[in-house]
Amino acid sequence: MKEQTTSDLQSTETVTKFGYELIREILLPELLGKHAPELLYWAGKLLARKYPLKTLDELKTFFARASWGHLDIRKESKNEMEFVLGAVLLPSRVSSKAESYFQLEAGFLAQQIEFQKGVTAEAFEHPVKQSKIAVFTVKWDSKDPV
Repeated sequence: MKEQTTSDLQSTETVTKFGYELIREILLPELLGKHAPELLYWAGKLLARKYPLKTLDELKTFFARASWGHLDIRKESKNEMEFVLGAVLLPSRVSSKAESYFQLEAGFLAQQIEFQKGVTAEAFEHPVKQSKIAVFTVKWDSKDPV
């Protein structure tokens, strides 16, 4: 399969909340069972390999085009970045689930930052129910090149 680029993401089609949640909230957990969080994290990494992005702006654009939400960088330090995700489809996911449901996004972020920094990276999600956002921390070790 060919690598995808951000130019492949230029379509202006939209997705309905029902269609999105039907796949994301009902079908995937049913198919993946108790291993859904781990499998979704690795699926996110796989998607990132198919859509390698060179910049943080491309990463933000991808999140918007994938209907994952509006991604912003909250802070960045030497070996860590914190992202905030807000979306129209996000509030029902955050307030209705106690489990972690942002592992696809976390895996995608980890792999993209790994590509961009050239070092092994790992992402952790932190859903914040009160403010209807999800926060991701991506950490890397600059002594562990890929």
